Amino acid sequence: MVRLKLLAAVTALVAGFATANSAIAGKLEDIQKAGVIRVGIALTGEPIGFRDAQNNPTGYDVVVAQRLADTLKVKLEITEVSGAVRITMLQSGQLDVVIANMTATLERAKAVDFSIPYLKSGIKLLTRDGTSIKSMADLKGKKVVVGRGTTGEEMIKNKAPGAEMVYTDAFAPQAILLLTQGRADAAIEDSTLIDYAAKQNPGLISLPDIYTADPESIGVAKGDWEFLRFLDMFVSNYISSGAYQENYTHWFGVPGPALTALW
Repeated sequence: MVRLKLLAAVTALVAGFATANSAIAGKLEDIQKAGVIRVGIALTGEPIGFRDAQNNPTGYDVVVAQRLADTLKVKLEITEVSGAVRITMLQSGQLDVVIANMTATLERAKAVDFSIPYLKSGIKLLTRDGTSIKSMADLKGKKVVVGRGTTGEEMIKNKAPGAEMVYTDAFAPQAILLLTQGRADAAIEDSTLIDYAAKQNPGLISLPDIYTADPESIGVAKGDWEFLRFLDMFVSNYISSGAYQENYTHWFGVPGPALTALW
């Protein structure tokens, strides 16, 4: 009886592993069989992700997504996402991956899995020339533009609770307009977007303090271990091949911060 129970337990365990391995392997195989990879990209922050004059998606993240599709030899299907929905769309299976300037945090890692970083940035403040705002400590009673569901939103809640948050779905052009029109006093976002906005808009200033050192990673639904391993190797090749520095320099005009490949 004991042997039979033990045999049944081992059989169930092996069957469980086989089912799990089949489901995990299926993600990568399904994308290749379908001939398309569904990628969520935020298109509201030039130059990370935005629309060109012909309304076509472009920017740093779009280049990464196209490289991933080319590596898999499949078609790229872009779905525009915001910070508020990108994780839920992954969890519901509407997207295969998210490449949307998403910071890999411990809290988010409870809901989704992350590749190794394909970009690094930090949270900074943008304001108008001539304001009294010099740092996070000066935001009490000020209107600060934030993106819902972003790292910047959490930071304002924790470090500047006296600020009034003004929510937007698009850093550019909404946050830029709010600032230049005097309807907001500051905006908080990734340093890449802040520095680029200050460069493109005279009268706006990127404050020097960087409040975080954030790894931006590709997000996937939890449990797709084989696919996650593939994405790690994809990003590693993206870095070691020189494509990362080429892409970063093209969009920002300066070399990118150092990133570590797997080999």
